[in-house]
Amino acid sequence: MSKLPDENKFLDLSDYGRPAASFIAKSLQHTRLTSIHITIGFIIAGLLAIACIVYEYFWAAAFFLILKSILDAADGELARIKKTPSYTGRYLDSVSDIVLNLFILLAIWQVTDVGLVLAIIAFLSIQLQGTLYNYYYVILRARLDGDTTSRIFEDETPVALRGEKQKSVDILFSFYKTFYGIFDKAVFILDSNAPKSDWFPKWFMTAVSILGLGFQLLIIGVMLVFGWQNYIIPFFIFYSVLIFFFIGIRKYYDNKSIAISKKRIQVNSTTS
Repeated sequence: MSKLPDENKFLDLSDYGRPAASFIAKSLQHTRLTSIHITIGFIIAGLLAIACIVYEYFWAAAFFLILKSILDAADGELARIKKTPSYTGRYLDSVSDIVLNLFILLAIWQVTDVGLVLAIIAFLSIQLQGTLYNYYYVILRARLDGDTTSRIFEDETPVALRGEKQKSVDILFSFYKTFYGIFDKAVFILDSNAPKSDWFPKWFMTAVSILGLGFQLLIIGVMLVFGWQNYIIPFFIFYSVLIFFFIGIRKYYDNKSIAISKKRIQVNSTTS
């Protein structure tokens, strides 16, 4: 099941694992397994990827990074199929992602000659890149009545949904705010008008999806397999240039569409 209505779907390059994720979710639809179990599965896959990087089993690391991406998609897919959305699952997913991302970058730092400071900068870069993509995607979903467990502004602890405990939501939300708050604020400062915009065409969302976590992990896996581990950290630092590129494109076309709309209104007013 998609996070968007069928007519508004776009090619999500970071979500390449969706077909496999859908298969897994459908296979588990009538079992007792929940989306939380799948989230635990992707945490294990991420930890195995980290171990493989440290011991320089790069083909295996690439496999587990891709498996992690597939399971990361499958947990939400299973929740939608079973009609059991939860904030617990949503925040556990996000908190797990950011912790695993940090240790993935630290593992790469361990097997390369790149400095620790650059590794931390690369981690921050990856998080900011993914946050921009998620920011635009959540805005689009909110406009089109898509998946609603993610909110444009995560300012207040949400009320627990049926089947989950408020205490669990409170705890995980506090972790989410601690880990993601600075990135959410940074992206909002860079493009504060985005929530008011109607300009999110499919081609643009497809382009921005290369900043999504799934695509980032795919890049890391490919670079590991080709023996380019020394270039991963510098690559993601420079990759952040795309943040400003995509924001610039969105603002340019949004302003252009607003100008066209105003001109049409003026023409209609003159005609009438």
